[in-house]
Amino acid sequence: MARNLSYTLSKIYGFIDILLIVFLIFDFGYENIITDWLNHKTLYLTFLVLLLIGFNMLRIKHAYKPGRRKMFKANMLVLVVTFILATIAFITGDEYGRLNDVNFILDTGLILYFFLRLTNLIRKLYDIYYNPTILFVGSFAIVGLIGAFLLMLPNATTNGITFTDAFFTSISAVCVTGLVVLDTAKDFTFMGKTVILVLIQVGGIGMLTFTSFFAYFFKQSSSFREGMNVSSFVESEGLHDVMRLAMRVVVFTLSIEIVGAFFIYYSINDVAEIKNKFFFSLFHSISAFCNAGFSTLSSGLNDTALQEAYQFQWIIMHLVILGGLGYNIVFNFLRYIKRFVMSMVANRRMYTTVRVITLNSKIVVITTAILLTGGTLFFFFAEKGHLFQNESFYGKVTSAAFTSVTARTAGFNTFDFADLSMPAILFVIFLMWIGASPGSTGGGIKTSTFALATLNIVAIAKGKEHIELRGRKINNQSVKRAFAIICISLMVIGLGILMILFFEKDFTLIQIAFETFSAFSTVGLSLGITAGLSVGSKYVLICVMFFGRIGLLNLLIGMMKRLHTQNYNYPEENILIN
Repeated sequence: MARNLSYTLSKIYGFIDILLIVFLIFDFGYENIITDWLNHKTLYLTFLVLLLIGFNMLRIKHAYKPGRRKMFKANMLVLVVTFILATIAFITGDEYGRLNDVNFILDTGLILYFFLRLTNLIRKLYDIYYNPTILFVGSFAIVGLIGAFLLMLPNATTNGITFTDAFFTSISAVCVTGLVVLDTAKDFTFMGKTVILVLIQVGGIGMLTFTSFFAYFFKQSSSFREGMNVSSFVESEGLHDVMRLAMRVVVFTLSIEIVGAFFIYYSINDVAEIKNKFFFSLFHSISAFCNAGFSTLSSGLNDTALQEAYQFQWIIMHLVILGGLGYNIVFNFLRYIKRFVMSMVANRRMYTTVRVITLNSKIVVITTAILLTGGTLFFFFAEKGHLFQNESFYGKVTSAAFTSVTARTAGFNTFDFADLSMPAILFVIFLMWIGASPGSTGGGIKTSTFALATLNIVAIAKGKEHIELRGRKINNQSVKRAFAIICISLMVIGLGILMILFFEKDFTLIQIAFETFSAFSTVGLSLGITAGLSVGSKYVLICVMFFGRIGLLNLLIGMMKRLHTQNYNYPEENILIN
């Protein structure tokens, strides 16, 4: 009897969730069009919050599973706090502004409640479908589609938008690419920019990590399958404390982005051309850490007000590097620093005798340092007499370093990349192809893949069967995976270039190749042809961006991998290579 009642209530709960979605769409998407809505908005918002509070109380009473009871209590907490804050704002606010404050609080609470409900829905999928790779891929596809429909709402744009352009922008944001077919500053309203910002944040961290963060934060139980899903995204080697790792990923990301926004705000404090400095700082901090490359300025960071804002550019560079290193690498070094400090305080060596910095971290950091330093030196000498000739020495170093950093996955530009010399353009393509590090917010084949491929060449030249480095032997499975990733990336990029060449007759091969490499590596740099592409080319780039972000190899493994083991071996035979 109790289960039948709970089942009936869950059906009603689903209907109320649909009502909430429709309400939020009208609230944000049609607010300036349906004027009657504004006159009674506070009443509608208050009624919906009270309805949700009452129904969650009913669900808590009749929930027969402890885990579900915790979920409804978390929902209740958000709604009750929202209602209390709104009531305080109504009582203490002035006559003219209090309704706006109340509406803002109620809107924020309902959005947070909606994210909690969405979290619970996604977590249910863990019990329905067990393949973590397919769930990971599906989460990006679903978020991309939702984002496209949100960007098509009347309040999101100034002059309307087609589905193709909305879908392209949404996928570019959720895949943290940064390629744009419209002017983000002029063609999107504040709501549209906010939608893009949320897509960047969700795409950078991952929807599965967000759901696990809410589950851990509200002390909800997690399943073995959920741990598998999260571990596949955050590149964890085991399931031990993987939910806590997801919590640390979200907290670390939000903390760095808040600190970054703080520094950006004070670095642009004297720039009068930027009106809403708070939103600008927050937007660019999130965009930089997630390696997205989106900007709220029409010319990006190439705007005349920021061309010589070198302090601002260095802040962006540090955020990009931190986001592109990968969470495991950053946490590994933080653990090393913690042990080092403990050993200094305790005046002991016991904390430093254990190997803390992993070989993976060393490979990633050394490769990243070589690429950043080499890229900075290359661009400095290649462009100091060309594109950087009118800048000071410090400006030339900053511009060269910024180009080296942003070319790997960030996609910000402080000048028009079409003005680069041809050697510099080819080197940018090379850096874009390598990309960021595994388990990060960036794309590309990854620094560890490039490092293993290079080390494998050296090992073969020396006649060794395995890669040996710092007293360790690299697993051959990692080398095979690196080789597969390189081959797949070149095949996808080559196919993308070939298909775009069929659609475009007015652009050169180097322009199309640059665009495709940028899309696959989720960089977002362009030689200025993105907005002029045909509909067919846009959909080709959508697929390239999507496959570049999720990793086509991961998708193939998720679809083709079999769980049973093979207990037999075939006879070996050599194949002539050269």
